[in-house]
Amino acid sequence: MADRLKVIAIGGSLRKGSYNAAVLRALPGLAPPDMTIALGPTLAMPLYDQDVQDQAGFPPEAHALCDAVRAADGVAIVSPEYNYSVPGFLKNGLDWVSRMPNQPFKNKPIVLMSATLGPLGGARVQYHLRQIMVFLEAFTFNRPEVFVGNAASKIDAAGAIHDETTLKFIRDELAGFAGFIRRIQAGHPAA
Repeated sequence: MADRLKVIAIGGSLRKGSYNAAVLRALPGLAPPDMTIALGPTLAMPLYDQDVQDQAGFPPEAHALCDAVRAADGVAIVSPEYNYSVPGFLKNGLDWVSRMPNQPFKNKPIVLMSATLGPLGGARVQYHLRQIMVFLEAFTFNRPEVFVGNAASKIDAAGAIHDETTLKFIRDELAGFAGFIRRIQAGHPAA
């Protein structure tokens, strides 16, 4: 078997009982055999401010996220949709890291997932994250996609995904993402 792919997973929710956090925690157990998934570092960092960056530099949390992204073969982002868009603290973490020298997201394979109480499953947050990743020059995996709509009926109170269809969608997306990463590593992202 080829070297195992190293993927980090970062989440867009701070809520203790978050459905997105449940999906995030499930990823390592749903990864294909040639992939390991580890939870990424915290995104809890001060609000981005150019003056703060100029005076104090980057916060340690931004360096940790930057280092984790650079060391990974790919990044999974699992996020809820807030007000039709990206949660503030996720956007803030991306804003800090986007200003790092030698942009760590450049040419990095990215896979997106989202879970919501509503039926759409977070389509708008994924659309906006795709826009951000275009600016960061990352390669975002297109499909299959994972939108966990009506998440309360698929994830139990303990945070376990009990819906077999949802589990299959996640496994299929991760398997496709593994192939996508290998194509990018071989220099063929569009293949």
